Amino acid sequence: MEAGEVLPFFDMASSVVNIRDFRKSFSFNQTFNVFKDNRGVSVALKPTIYKLKITLSDTDRNYYDTLNLTIAQHPSETPERMMARVLVFCLNAQEYLVFTKGLSAVEEPDIWARTLDGRISLWIDVGEPAVDRIRKATRLSPAVKVYSFNSKSDTWWAQERAKFNELPVAVLQFPWAGIQALAALVKRTMDLSVTVTGDTAYVAAENGECEVALVSLQSI
Repeated sequence: MEAGEVLPFFDMASSVVNIRDFRKSFSFNQTFNVFKDNRGVSVALKPTIYKLKITLSDTDRNYYDTLNLTIAQHPSETPERMMARVLVFCLNAQEYLVFTKGLSAVEEPDIWARTLDGRISLWIDVGEPAVDRIRKATRLSPAVKVYSFNSKSDTWWAQERAKFNELPVAVLQFPWAGIQALAALVKRTMDLSVTVTGDTAYVAAENGECEVALVSLQSI
């Protein structure tokens, strides 16, 4: 969406309601991602769909591929979190790796890989999850990874580190400034080049480029 652009949300009584009128007439329940109009009728928000073509070169894993991804941005999800998910997918790209329903399905990770018989082989959470959630994940999957990224990441890790140390989980961190730079490249259709070397991902797009470091907080 370009700056200043007014989004049509839906057609009500044959007239398009723009975002300004929408805010006046509706109240937002962020927990359930629904608006209620002045009649008390709930209106669910839909995710925003992005298309990505990624030329991936991961020299550390000797993995090279062209990824064609479709990703749904949850109504409450920030561009930073969405692009963190994209980068995590690139770092773990493999057969059967997929995005889940994410924030729309709280019992699922953000990304997972499953075997042909339906068992989870890799569970990946993006953000700062509760240790109880990850403890449960270790019972469901033989491999669990957490990628922390936001401005409160250091505080979260300082508070939770001792508990996570008891679990067979890899915990990694993206510096917030790097994720902000990555989010600045967001477009509805993206053509990206991602090169992973050492502990850094180099991302290039038509509208810019950035580097995102990867810090290991806990290894298995």
